Amino acid sequence: MAESTDIRELNILIEQKSEFVGALTAGMNRVIVGQKHLVETLLIGLLSDGHILLEGVPGLAKTLAIKTLAQLVDAEYSRIQFTPDLLPADVTGTMIYSQKDEKFQAKKGPVFANFVLADEINRAPAKVQSALLEAMQEHQVTIGSDTFSLPKPFLVMATQNPIEQEGTYPLPEAQVDRFMLKVVIDYPSIEEEKLIIRENLHGALPKVTPVISADDIINARDVVRQVYIDEKIEQYIADIVFATRYPDRYGLPQLKGLITFGGSPRASINLAKASRAYAFIKRRGYVIPEDVRAVAHDVLRHRIGLSYEAEATNVTSEEIVSDIINKVEVP
Repeated sequence: MAESTDIRELNILIEQKSEFVGALTAGMNRVIVGQKHLVETLLIGLLSDGHILLEGVPGLAKTLAIKTLAQLVDAEYSRIQFTPDLLPADVTGTMIYSQKDEKFQAKKGPVFANFVLADEINRAPAKVQSALLEAMQEHQVTIGSDTFSLPKPFLVMATQNPIEQEGTYPLPEAQVDRFMLKVVIDYPSIEEEKLIIRENLHGALPKVTPVISADDIINARDVVRQVYIDEKIEQYIADIVFATRYPDRYGLPQLKGLITFGGSPRASINLAKASRAYAFIKRRGYVIPEDVRAVAHDVLRHRIGLSYEAEATNVTSEEIVSDIINKVEVP
């Protein structure tokens, strides 16, 4: 009985604290046509302190989405265009000699912002990729002998183009795992496309003004951490991740030869965090199985290693996740 009272109180708290979600979504929708899923996943990443890897062909408003979100949150935004000649210092910063003070001083790089867009991350060599990934993981950067903390909130949205793979440096599996979500975005519908044409011919895009501060986001994250996850939901999350490692135990022997490795414990943690944020966005104080199912593809699609057999038969990690979700027993 006490538990149900607590959940009722938690629901009231989350109803109040999640009001800004509507304002953020409305602001994003003013600038971005369609792409509801993209907007939702950006909010999940923002609320659960996770980074996002976006995959989609050029021209699908990937850059515009994160820029708009940064404007709505009244936070600092920076864009790094990844190229083959980029150096780690171009991302993190370097030491420069000051003639006035007669000593070296740290010059901070573009990674020192609340929202960092790593455009076409697979165009830069491994050294640069790992410099950014270290900053993402540690939330700090070392320049020379000094260590600097990155601002809060800190969200990296990296994009990669799936079409053109020539001259690119694909992210190693272990590094892709650092991204909480991998979101694949598709073309808009024909009605949305007509609206995009109309808006762009009309002239400048609508201007957005901040609806929330960076401090409000940090406070909202504390509330998201209070969202209740029942033991049965924890078991459900663990079962889904374990089914990617040992599919035969879950009545999916046909997947055994298609998977070389399954999701790591990081997958379970991120699945729980993303489910909580999704429940918060839906203005609920507790997680239900539908929340887990809603975020499972984005959390798991980049954490499943496909065998040669899977690639030969054109089986995707997307299909594997769908099979697992349909098979694992829902609490």
